[in-house]
Amino acid sequence: KAMCSGRLQTALLVAGYFVYLLVGAAVFQALERTAEKQEKMAAAQMKEAFLQNFTQLTVAEMEQFMKNLIEAIQNGVYPVGNESQFEESNWDFSNSFFFAGTVVSTIGYGTLHPKTAGGQIFCVFFALFGIPLNIVFLHRVGKMLSLLCKKLGKFLYEKGMRKKQIKFLTLLFFLATGILVFLCLPSVFFQITEGWSYSEGIYFAFITLSTIGFGDYVVGKQSDRKYFSYYRVLVAIWILFGLAWIALLFNL
Repeated sequence: KAMCSGRLQTALLVAGYFVYLLVGAAVFQALERTAEKQEKMAAAQMKEAFLQNFTQLTVAEMEQFMKNLIEAIQNGVYPVGNESQFEESNWDFSNSFFFAGTVVSTIGYGTLHPKTAGGQIFCVFFALFGIPLNIVFLHRVGKMLSLLCKKLGKFLYEKGMRKKQIKFLTLLFFLATGILVFLCLPSVFFQITEGWSYSEGIYFAFITLSTIGFGDYVVGKQSDRKYFSYYRVLVAIWILFGLAWIALLFNL
């Protein structure tokens, strides 16, 4: 009964956690998408005006254009290419879910952030409740993985191994498996999808899972590459379970 109850609690926690992220993503999308569209239209008009009059601009007007351009880029608007690129949103559902995941995991790349007053206030409350929920989620998943460690240890003990050897081999097994699953293989995936070198993929994976999150490398941000639907959702799920693996290592 206790085991069934524990499994039910775990299932409810995992379901509740992902529902929380899905709801957060939907709210961020609703609050930010319209404002972003207006920013993109303004950036497109600014670019068009510049292309028409760039030979006649004064130094002061040129400097103002550069300031506006830098501000647009900081807000995630890249006025590059044709108008069809302006139709692609930084706040579609995939990107919004990715952003919600980086908020509760405290990675905070800084490349995508809410700019409306409503989005910023919601982000405060979303993080206020989401960060503790994320800690509980990681603790529970880490606890489940530690049960696998105990089963592995019991199996090795029955084979006649000493306890010190079992502890060392268990730690080594989960360390090696985690490095393969959460660092080495995803880096190949990022190399193919993002066009990065393998070392850049390893660097991004480590900086992300360690929650440092410099923001110098972020997935799905290159305007000249085509990404499949829900690419960033998959990356967000990889981040969450990668953090659970790191929590398990600390427990071990």
